[in-house]
Amino acid sequence: MLGEVVIMKGNEAMAEAAIRAGMDGYFGYPITPQSEVIEYLAREVPKRGGVLLQAESEVAAINMIYGAGGAGARVMTTSSSPGISLMQEGLSYIAGAEIPCLLANVNRAGPGLGTIQPGQCDYLQTVKGGGHGDYHLIALAPASVQEMFDFVYLGFELAEKYRNPAIILTDGALGQMMEKVELKDEKLPKPDISWASTGKGKRKERNVITSLYLQPEKMEVINHNLQKKYKEIEENEQRWETINTDDAEYLITAFGLSARIAQKAMDILREEGHKVGLFRPISVWPFPKKGLSPLLDKVKAVVDIELNAGQMIEDVELVNRGRVPVKFYGRMGGMIFSPDELVDFFKKEVL
Repeated sequence: MLGEVVIMKGNEAMAEAAIRAGMDGYFGYPITPQSEVIEYLAREVPKRGGVLLQAESEVAAINMIYGAGGAGARVMTTSSSPGISLMQEGLSYIAGAEIPCLLANVNRAGPGLGTIQPGQCDYLQTVKGGGHGDYHLIALAPASVQEMFDFVYLGFELAEKYRNPAIILTDGALGQMMEKVELKDEKLPKPDISWASTGKGKRKERNVITSLYLQPEKMEVINHNLQKKYKEIEENEQRWETINTDDAEYLITAFGLSARIAQKAMDILREEGHKVGLFRPISVWPFPKKGLSPLLDKVKAVVDIELNAGQMIEDVELVNRGRVPVKFYGRMGGMIFSPDELVDFFKKEVL
């Protein structure tokens, strides 16, 4: 059921969505450019129910997520690039213990402390694990404030369906951007938490939540079970958007903010008679191979556009397997390209 339409920042939209979706607890630490999330929740959670705790650090926050999530609570945290890096050990524990939770990374430009300006340079960290061990996060990449709201619902749903951490990979521009948002006025149903550590109760044995298995034979069984689950997610949860790809002779691949800018560049090129289409991954893990692969049989070349040094291009090339040339255009350090800039690159390097 849809509610009112409002103008909100992307960060505020995520916070409002979390409350409406039925979040039990938020544990986080402020860092630019995502501090509005915890600020909004600090104002609203006391009035509308739930738990909000500003932890002493990002390391503490992710371990609070581990504890509360392990007890069956619907929990969330948000941060920006350096803070997400501090959470990686805890995230690996959470994935190994198969605890559902939702994170959001409002990406800033790096490396290091970098700048508070937007970037997409955490793609590889997000989709290739980030922490230690063989594990995956379900990763969603919004391209609008509306999707930042919607993907909170979707992120909780997928996390709870597969008992796996999910992450929203967004950026500082979308986090600070104000747009029209149509709000859902519904709470997600509570999942089965019979697996959770909720005390012995009437059970014969207590549920023990851990990612520590000292015997290698046991640890290997756990790993095989995780890989089986990841294959199921890859089969069922690939998501993407295509625009003007039916007759496309050239294809742009881009995610998030880059895809919005690339769409305008595509429109300009189309107006000039060039048949260019856009492929936008919505799930960056699992990467939407099913959507991209058939398109690569029809086009002359691909241009991958990102706000980094070229990270998603690795996944594009893995799907392509040498079928067509793949070129890259990116900006770094918080610089954002314009549609005209992309058009100029296309004309010089591709057409």
